[in-house]
Amino acid sequence: MPATSSNKPYRVGRSKTGLGLFATKPITKGTRIIRYYGPILDSRIPEHDDIENKYLFELNGRWTIDGSVRKNLARYINHSCRPNAESDVRPRERKVFIRAIKNIEPGDEINYDYGTDYFKAYLKPIGCKCESCEKKRKKLRAEARAERAKVKARAERKAEKASVKSAKKKKLNGHAVGKAKGRARA
Repeated sequence: MPATSSNKPYRVGRSKTGLGLFATKPITKGTRIIRYYGPILDSRIPEHDDIENKYLFELNGRWTIDGSVRKNLARYINHSCRPNAESDVRPRERKVFIRAIKNIEPGDEINYDYGTDYFKAYLKPIGCKCESCEKKRKKLRAEARAERAKVKARAERKAEKASVKSAKKKKLNGHAVGKAKGRARA
């Protein structure tokens, strides 16, 4: 893992989704945190178009940054549906900067929204692991458990009523009590 100097406001560390980039110092809203860099690929060149990895950052329809180089620490920034940073894409300069959109405290994971194309291709099949989606899933699971408990309690009450009814019928020496329909039999 690449070493980071102490004057950087971030470090690479273990996160729920693998490795992540974490703040080591307070980062104020609007601050440029890190540059996403790597070789620039041209989509018109067939060899460049065939490169497949998760660290490709598309600048526009033609240019893409291959961020898989080890020195690119920005590649460790994970996706979040409720991010604390965003990408500042400058296609003419062929540069991408990650900028804070909220105040980030030391120890917080730095994250940004990867966009719908990346989300659909890589994250949706396995499920988003960001904190807001985890909370949403946890709430949905709790609601589902509560609903199952309600249904189970209803079924138990219904079964209890049915057993009480059948017990009343048995008490009357095997004769059912109720309205007679038609003629009475002897």
